[in-house]
Amino acid sequence: MAKKRRPQPQQQRPAGGEVPVVGAREPCPCGSGRRYKACHGRAAAQAATELVRRPFEGLPGECDWVALRELVPAATVPLTLRDGLPGDVPSVTLATVLPMAWPALRRDDGAVLVAVQNDTATGDLSRDLADVLTRALTSAPGNPVPSERTAPEGPRLQDVLDLSAPFVPQVHEGFEFWLDDATQATPEVTASLERANEAALPTARLSGVEAAYWCRTPDRNHLRWVMPQAEDDLLDALARLHAAGASSLGDGTRLVGSFRAHGLTVPVWDLPTSMGAEECEKPAAAFGERLAEALAADAPLTPEERRARSGLTNRQITLT
Repeated sequence: MAKKRRPQPQQQRPAGGEVPVVGAREPCPCGSGRRYKACHGRAAAQAATELVRRPFEGLPGECDWVALRELVPAATVPLTLRDGLPGDVPSVTLATVLPMAWPALRRDDGAVLVAVQNDTATGDLSRDLADVLTRALTSAPGNPVPSERTAPEGPRLQDVLDLSAPFVPQVHEGFEFWLDDATQATPEVTASLERANEAALPTARLSGVEAAYWCRTPDRNHLRWVMPQAEDDLLDALARLHAAGASSLGDGTRLVGSFRAHGLTVPVWDLPTSMGAEECEKPAAAFGERLAEALAADAPLTPEERRARSGLTNRQITLT
C-alpha cells in the first residue's frame, strides 16, 4: 500500500507576483514547498539554455555581427542606443574581443567597449550581450565588466540598439584599440595584447560587397563571405554555380565549402597567396551577380547539381 504523501507546508507567496532567484537547493519563494531547482528554477534554467538559432536577426548588419563573432580577429563598430547615451557615457563601441577575455570595459573617460567574442551565459547571445552592455553603462569608469548570470526575461540587443543606425565594422591590424594609452596598461593587459597581436591573422573587409572578409594564412589566402539567404536556397544556388564551373573567383581560386554560424551560411574560397583583398573586389562583385541569378532559378536541380550540392553539404562545418 502506497504511503500517504505528507502535505507540504504552505508558504506565503511573494508580493507583486514575481518569484525571486534563490539557490537551487533552497525552498522556492513561491511557497510550493519544493526546492527552487524543481519549481520556478526549472523554467529559468530552460530559458537560459534554449538556443536562439539567429541571435542577431533583425539587427542592421546581421551578417557582419556573425563575422565579428566568429571570423574577424580585430575590429570595432560604434553602436547607437535606442534611448540615447547616459550623460556620463561619451560612446559605446562593439569590439571583437577585449583583454583578458573581459565581456566589456568602461574606460577612464566613461566610454564603453563591449566584446562580441566572449563566453555566453545562456543560449541567446543577443540577450547576453545586451545584459553586458546595460551593466557596462553603470559600471565605475576604469574597470572591466565581469561575467554574470543573465536574467531570462532581460532585454535583447534588438530592444537596446537603434535599429536605424548603420553597422559598418572597421577592421584593425592589431588590438591597440583596447587602450587609450598603451603606456598605462598593466603587465597582464600588456601580455594579453602581445599574445593577441601575435595570433591575429591579417584580415580585411571587402568594400564592394556585404560581409565578405579576406584573410591571409601561412599557406594560402581565403575569402569568407557571410550571406543572409536561407540555407537551402543558398546551397541550391551555389550548387548550380559549382556544377556550371562558375563558383570560383578567378584563376587559382576554389570554393572549398562553408561554415554554418548563428543561423547563416558562410561560403569559403581558397585563394592564391598573391591575391590580396583589393584583387578580390571585382571577382566578388561578379560572383554576387551570378549568385543572384542562380538564386532566382526555380528549376529542379539536375543530377550533376545535386552531386555538387551534396559535396558542399559534406564540407560544411558548424561554428558554435
